[in-house]
Amino acid sequence: MRSSGATLKLFLLVPIVFGWALTAGAQRRQTDGDEEFGPVVRAYLGYLRNEQEVVDDRVSRREISRSYYVRNTNRIRALREIAIRLARETRNDYLPELEAVARDEMGTLFDRPPKPERLRPGQVLNEKFKFLGSVRSGETFYVFVRLDPYEQAELKPRSHATNQTNSPAGVAGSKRVELITRPRRVVNP
Repeated sequence: MRSSGATLKLFLLVPIVFGWALTAGAQRRQTDGDEEFGPVVRAYLGYLRNEQEVVDDRVSRREISRSYYVRNTNRIRALREIAIRLARETRNDYLPELEAVARDEMGTLFDRPPKPERLRPGQVLNEKFKFLGSVRSGETFYVFVRLDPYEQAELKPRSHATNQTNSPAGVAGSKRVELITRPRRVVNP
């Protein structure tokens, strides 16, 4: 009688321990590679994982087309790649607002879309976006940083002043382009 009770407890305990081990392994896989980053970058990478889960769920329910799914999966991959690169390069727990668009989507950011061949990393466009670079993820995505209101305010007086003071006599409309860099934010642990 006693052995059957012990055997029953063992049969109940084994699935519980096995389930716990699977759950812990899944959580570890989800955060693999994120430990090197601070909470802000980890939160953004988690946001991208959640976005991918939403897209996966919508395609499984056949709410979206296959081409929409592929494009958004590639966009999420491109944003993740850029976010990780920025975090590693700056060694800072800060990410600006990133926008990744394909060539045919440039009109969603710009009234008069620029030609992607002419874009240079660091180039500021419309005093609102700074071009970071392009990422090949299935198709080419052009990644921009949306400048915050303070950066936009800094650009406006400079662009008007440089247009007026740097125009040589006799040459109308010449412009000098200055690249703006944000001071590094330091977070003490």
